[in-house]
Amino acid sequence: MAANLQNLPPHHYTLEEYFALERVGEARYEYWDGEIVCMSGGSRRHYLICENLRTRLAEILKGRGCQALSGGVPIMTPALPPYRYPDASVVYGELRFEQVNGIDILTNPILVIEVLSPGTEQLDKGTKRDAYQQLPSLHEYLIVTQDAPHVTQYLRRDQRWERKDFSDLGAFLELPSIDSRLPIGEIYEGVTFD
Repeated sequence: MAANLQNLPPHHYTLEEYFALERVGEARYEYWDGEIVCMSGGSRRHYLICENLRTRLAEILKGRGCQALSGGVPIMTPALPPYRYPDASVVYGELRFEQVNGIDILTNPILVIEVLSPGTEQLDKGTKRDAYQQLPSLHEYLIVTQDAPHVTQYLRRDQRWERKDFSDLGAFLELPSIDSRLPIGEIYEGVTFD
């Protein structure tokens, strides 16, 4: 007789089990206090938005001493160990990494971007945002909605964070962390909404 998996007690993974999975798999995973959450896979909208952001940021930053990075680059989050995978990030100047169990972890992003997914939305808006905002290098955090044109921007102003929201596809998003402007419509290029 086969057991019903829903009736089994949840497994609490150790960091060692998590790191073993990270080293052998192609997918990206995050460790959440004993749970392992797969960050790979998603919707067509998610893919398009992430690619639009990465491509456009790379164009904007060319020759300016900044580098746009894809979602495959983990970021050190000491407040939420061991690290997190954003959908995109930007570094000004030299890329600095710290090795954690054989994995290179970025330590100095100035801009971090998360594209919301149904399974991670609450984490991106809450726990992850709080962890990213504790990074001394971070000046800006963007949360991009995939089901409707909407970007939430958090800007560091001295010791506090200011929030702004944008929903107009014709508007420009001012990005002070990289001294640039990004048309909201370009973030959503090729994306259709219901």
